[in-house]
Amino acid sequence: MGESRGSRAMFMFLASWVRPVMNALMDKEWHGQEKLPRGTGIIVCPNHVTEIDPVVVGHFLYNQGIMPHFLAKASLFEVPVIGAILRTIGQVPVERSSAGANRSLEAARAALADGGGIIIYPEGTLTRDPDMWPMKGRTGAARLALQTGAPVVPIAHWGAQEVFPRYAKRFYLFPRKRSRVLVGEPVDLSDLSDAPLTRTTLDAATDRILDAITDLLAQLRGEEPPAERWDPAQKQQKPTGRHFEAPDDGPDASPTGGRS
Repeated sequence: MGESRGSRAMFMFLASWVRPVMNALMDKEWHGQEKLPRGTGIIVCPNHVTEIDPVVVGHFLYNQGIMPHFLAKASLFEVPVIGAILRTIGQVPVERSSAGANRSLEAARAALADGGGIIIYPEGTLTRDPDMWPMKGRTGAARLALQTGAPVVPIAHWGAQEVFPRYAKRFYLFPRKRSRVLVGEPVDLSDLSDAPLTRTTLDAATDRILDAITDLLAQLRGEEPPAERWDPAQKQQKPTGRHFEAPDDGPDASPTGGRS
């Protein structure tokens, strides 16, 4: 199998203008491409620090000959033109109902069967960690991996948040920034492959994926990550949206934050 002719043509069309824009916005430094599995569908799990992450990761994967497929809100597929493009390039609609979740899973499986890369952010949204480390995750990537047997590839990237900080309203282009990407070895979940898909199993797999991403990010940043992963629920933060801060956060909080 493989990407359809229409899908590849649309990817090429989009890449013809996205790649020059990304090259103009930032220098790039990519490492670990040789660790990407070939000849099979893969689940790519990056860290999530800025709204332009998908373009950074998609650009990287496309340059490696891997067609990137993201999970996108189902409502986007109803928007004229945008919906047609998303369907053509095999992006995966995410719905909240049980039936919709099953359709999303089947669409993800189809993309994996075609040898594409399904990009799933284990954190589920932009990290709430003040220092931008990966926070406590959700189990979607782990569930798909254990159900399909597809390899899970951790990816860390750093630098794009300087061009477009978390929930920013404008780009910061000068001085010129550099986006760095580092690919890790596929996460070993073999000991969990035959285990029942209980919450315990899914949490263990998710923690393993996030540990791998955090280790890669620590290498990129040259810093030690926090001993304990940030948990928005414990901090009374909202799970989604830009206004996620706890009620006692001050009005002068930085877009990128920082531990005091």
